[in-house]
Amino acid sequence: MKSGPRYDDLIQSDKVRVIDENGENIGVMYTNEAIEQAAAIGLNLVEISPNADPPVAKFLDVGKHRYEAQKKANAARKTQKTQEIKEIKMRPNIDVHDYDVKMRSVRKFIEEGDKVKMTLRFRGREMAHQELGMDLLNRVRDDTAEIAKIEAYPRLEGRQMLMVLAPK
Repeated sequence: MKSGPRYDDLIQSDKVRVIDENGENIGVMYTNEAIEQAAAIGLNLVEISPNADPPVAKFLDVGKHRYEAQKKANAARKTQKTQEIKEIKMRPNIDVHDYDVKMRSVRKFIEEGDKVKMTLRFRGREMAHQELGMDLLNRVRDDTAEIAKIEAYPRLEGRQMLMVLAPK
């Protein structure tokens, strides 16, 4: 059984506190009487708060209620922004200008709300100088400290050193 509002035939109590379609409290009445009143005005009796004493029920048009809930969910989905992971690849002996160009991209991605995965690729004998790679990633961390936080600290995976930055 789904949680949430429960409908006519699911109301277990003999008395319920009834709220009309305008949100005004009518009072406590027998369930059968409340169902009849709801039917008389063309609505359903929906149990809103089953744990209250007595349970609270409301006159609602169930179809309209579901439709409005669906509309709210769709609107929330439209405004939601998915966070992507952008990857920036570098080499340990990157030139100053190339580094500046890559950092401009990193800043742009972070300001757009995306995460950035920094990948440092080692080739050949560069593996003997992993401290150069660590220094470069620390420099990236320092340059982006005011706009990003480190989500995954630098780690070595095979011939690559990885670090993930996320917007603050």
